[in-house]
Amino acid sequence: MYKKLAALVFTAFAFVVTASSVSAQETQSKVIDEVVAQVNDGVITLSMIKREMKGAVDSFVQQGKTKEEAQKMVDEKEGELIANLINEELLIQKAKEMGLDKEVDQEINGRLAQLMKDNNIKTVDQLYAEMEKQGVDANDLREEWRRQATRDAVLQKEVQSKLYWEPTGTVVKAYFEAHKDKFIKPETVSFSEFFLSYAGRDEAQVRTMAKGFYDQLKAGADFDKLVKENSDPAYLAAQTGGKVDKYPVTEISDKKIANALTGVKQGDYTLPIDIDQVGMAILKVTAREQKSSDATFDDGAVRMAILQEKGPDAQKAYMTKLRNDAYIKVNESYRPIVSPILYADERKTTTPAKQ
Repeated sequence: MYKKLAALVFTAFAFVVTASSVSAQETQSKVIDEVVAQVNDGVITLSMIKREMKGAVDSFVQQGKTKEEAQKMVDEKEGELIANLINEELLIQKAKEMGLDKEVDQEINGRLAQLMKDNNIKTVDQLYAEMEKQGVDANDLREEWRRQATRDAVLQKEVQSKLYWEPTGTVVKAYFEAHKDKFIKPETVSFSEFFLSYAGRDEAQVRTMAKGFYDQLKAGADFDKLVKENSDPAYLAAQTGGKVDKYPVTEISDKKIANALTGVKQGDYTLPIDIDQVGMAILKVTAREQKSSDATFDDGAVRMAILQEKGPDAQKAYMTKLRNDAYIKVNESYRPIVSPILYADERKTTTPAKQ
């Protein structure tokens, strides 16, 4: 019934667009947005896709790619981007159905409050003014956070939480006995970040500045004060407010960072780390914990290990169900680049793919 209703909605929407198109041709004064995909009673439009693609291009340029290189990379991923927008729309619709708006708002407000705290800003208006100075659109940022928080909230409740609590105590203990090597506490390192960006600066000058700040720290300068007065927003620890807590040493994949941290004792600093085409970082090691020799049973840790092992497949299965229960119609012009990606998991399980 719902799919039929959605189909009628799409037909009506398409009629409005067509009628408007005729009017536009007659007056030559209107620009009509193209519907790329219908997702239940929602739509993915060409303007939405262009906006996402522009954001991706800008991001690659900030990472050091040329505009041409960035555009080529994004154009090659257009089908994947559209498929992601369709999946995201399904999750947003599910969140509305579950009544998660209040929870999402609290998450966004919490992020803003943390950002204000980290930068010693007293009011939201002041925060937005600072964002504007740095070329960040506060409304765009809130919208991106909202989409991310919505996706995370649905998957946390519908997939992760259920998978976490599903195993019985007997199953949890059996998993521990069969995977004891996973529960030997690894060597971990905690650190705080001082970062200088290359953006808008001469790279050689930034390296000289970083060396000067390192010398000040080694001479006894206060790290937190130096960060507050001179650091750009953290890069390596951007998602955690410039600090990383108890990170497993063996999981540091960047050799340059791993080597810089090697042998640095608690309370000391790494030499300035040159992050290619991005900037210079100095890390203060705030804690180190050595690897243990025996496996230790912890119910929560074992459940988390099970979740990490089974989570990806469970999430794929959940998204497959959302798609199968939904009315999805992809514009014929885009279907060849979207459907193979959107329904890749269904095809792996020989489930007939929808067009």
